[in-house]
Amino acid sequence: MEPTDPPQDPSDNPNDVASGDSTPDTELTHSNSATPSLSENNPPSKTTPEAPVSDSQDDSSSEPIQDDDNNNNPDGPPQNLSRSEPGPAEPGPPPKKRRRRKKFFTELNGNPSLSRSRRSEMAKDVDVEALIAISVGFPVDSLTEEEIEANVVSTIGGVEQANYIVVRNHILARWRSNVSVWLTREHALESIRSEHKGLVDSAYRFLINHGYINFGLAPAIKEAKLKSFDGIERGNVVIVGAGIAGLIAARQLVFMGFKVVVLEGRARPGGRVKTKRMNGDGVEAAGDLGGSVLTGINGNPLGVLARQLGLPLHKVRDICPLYLPDGKAVNSEIDSKVEVSFNKLLDRVCKLRHAMIEEVKSVDVPLGTALEAFRRVYNVAEDPQERMLLNWHLANLEYANASLMSNLSMAYWDQDDPYEMGGDHCFIPGGNETFVRSLCEDLPIFYERTVESIRYGTDGVLVYAGGQEFRGDMVLCTVPLGVLKKGTIEFVPELPQRKRDAIQRLGFGLLNKVAMLFPYNFWGGDIDTFGHLSEDPSMRGEFFLFYSYSSVSGGPLLVALVAGDAAIKFETMSPVESVRRVLDILRGIFHPKGIAVPDPVQAVCTRWGKDQFTYGSYSYVAIGSSGDDYDILAESVGDGRVFFAGEATNKQYPATMHGAFLSGMREAANIVRVAKRRSLIPADKLNNVREESDDLNKLFETPDLTLGSFSILFDPSSNDLNSYSLLRVKFRGEKLDSGCLCLFGLISRNQAIQLSEVDGDENRMKMLNHDFGVRLVGRKGLSGAGDSLVSQIESARSNQNGGFKDGAV
Repeated sequence: MEPTDPPQDPSDNPNDVASGDSTPDTELTHSNSATPSLSENNPPSKTTPEAPVSDSQDDSSSEPIQDDDNNNNPDGPPQNLSRSEPGPAEPGPPPKKRRRRKKFFTELNGNPSLSRSRRSEMAKDVDVEALIAISVGFPVDSLTEEEIEANVVSTIGGVEQANYIVVRNHILARWRSNVSVWLTREHALESIRSEHKGLVDSAYRFLINHGYINFGLAPAIKEAKLKSFDGIERGNVVIVGAGIAGLIAARQLVFMGFKVVVLEGRARPGGRVKTKRMNGDGVEAAGDLGGSVLTGINGNPLGVLARQLGLPLHKVRDICPLYLPDGKAVNSEIDSKVEVSFNKLLDRVCKLRHAMIEEVKSVDVPLGTALEAFRRVYNVAEDPQERMLLNWHLANLEYANASLMSNLSMAYWDQDDPYEMGGDHCFIPGGNETFVRSLCEDLPIFYERTVESIRYGTDGVLVYAGGQEFRGDMVLCTVPLGVLKKGTIEFVPELPQRKRDAIQRLGFGLLNKVAMLFPYNFWGGDIDTFGHLSEDPSMRGEFFLFYSYSSVSGGPLLVALVAGDAAIKFETMSPVESVRRVLDILRGIFHPKGIAVPDPVQAVCTRWGKDQFTYGSYSYVAIGSSGDDYDILAESVGDGRVFFAGEATNKQYPATMHGAFLSGMREAANIVRVAKRRSLIPADKLNNVREESDDLNKLFETPDLTLGSFSILFDPSSNDLNSYSLLRVKFRGEKLDSGCLCLFGLISRNQAIQLSEVDGDENRMKMLNHDFGVRLVGRKGLSGAGDSLVSQIESARSNQNGGFKDGAV
């Protein structure tokens, strides 16, 4: 394969189901001062000459990157990390039926003259390609929902579908073999028989539109995707959040012919991916304060980016020694025994939930309650040391889910396990900000633009941020679930009840870190992790796991994790106290071995829960929720005007950086599909819609009541205070060049009078939404009662004009 010009025909495709922010962090710096002092973003004073300790929430630790901004994208921790086995379980491809593809291949290349050995060789190739497709997330012998929506084949099932799957897998595998070049349709056709050109076109179009091939940061790829593939402009999209989901969506949309603008509340891009550059006393290192581990490298798109950038991946090694509160190493036999018992408890809970769900629908209890019940029944971990070990495993589970065991759904907490990426868990040398910086290049990103309001209707969207108005055809919202839960962004009309309920049901948890740069590595270079047990069950997650970043950060960097209930309490502690407690643990472990633990040169404590751009770390399935809520969060609203991406919209890969990445690609494809659908609407139908809106706006040229941006028409046939009135709210943007956005609603005459007694559009809007519960809609969204009222008003106006409309004679 050779790099060539990009293809000239990506087209529509659907998708369904990828947000970012950064963490307020607390930084401590230690010189030779015995007692560092605490200050709020202040340099060291003359009275405190040693090292400043700042309990700040700023993001100055990472200099702004070109033009970029906010997005959320955590990387979920390796689940069920074990000291005797590699981090999370690596199930590889989901346990689906794997059929050999010989018969499919012979249908595609059925040449009787081929030798038996040649056919066998090609069949093996097909099997290998199928495994690559499985690792990326494609089913073994069926189509994805997106492929079905994209009409990749004329008939579901049968020979055409089987052949399409082989072609799709071949194209995918071919590009994955060399991700640094642009795979053209011509190259894809080279090894496929000419009669299957139509299937090649279909598969190629689908894969490129949905970002499965020809994506990333290789020079040839970046250059090709900086402009529309066919030179046609398809619309304007406002993207809220410059995390991984927002950035990758922006790059894909530019290639698909859209103009984009990215709005970020922070002064930097990356969202929950934040790399802190630390230095002092001649040492320096780069540590990830947010998303850090690539959880499973097989099929992972971030692994593709690493290959394209020439970054070596460092496997998180399996060895993870544990230490008791007194610093002694845990007995390996007791360790193994408790680990086996813990896994058996999880298995028993799994069997119980299957029985409960089958017999009693919608039953759910806390996972922690179920595990504790089985622990008591089977007398697991009765010994104090065994109980501490069990609590360590529970803390690790709370780390994996960013929440307390008492909050996790027993029924669905691990609903994403079947989709887990296989392969090693890895660190990226230099930190994940390397990805972010490259993804930001050449994108129009506006920093420090905190979005306050998203207003949408049949005419498009208006996004208000940082005192400015941004108009577009569509908006992609990639803010973290924590921000949606907090309600800091106003949606007008209000989001559908179905989505609001899902936002409340899903959980958004907390994980914090203490990153410490030492003058030298005292813990050794043969391990990447070690753990610490706690006697207090409520604090079992406090500094329970340490990550060594020495091999990837450029310096002696150690990161301590705080999970579960301890992560919440951690944010109320002073940074000085937090670092002191970490050092006490480390000295308790290493001093008995004759190893001195120095004071850190610099330390940073995260405060993700207090971060106004995240209010937490990553999502989890809470009691009463399920994987379906991720899908509901991913649904667009406003007839294809408002789209959502981010890890909390990805049912298959939530709480991961690659989940955010894939959600951004998914929504870019959804936006393309909707834009194409709109372009296919007959011109006369579009004209009819415009004429209806124009006629309605003419009625409002002489309203019965005008209140700022609010205009009201009363029912001409009734003076009853409970009679309907038609309300129009006009949203203007002084810096916009395409007019205004008008939304409508039905209120009573009495409510109109109440609105007239309130000063200011903002207060009137609050009364409308919160007191009256009125949802504003576009012209087409008016109910039958609304259409009837419009007809009555038109009739009354016509009679006043002597029966002639618009003064016609």
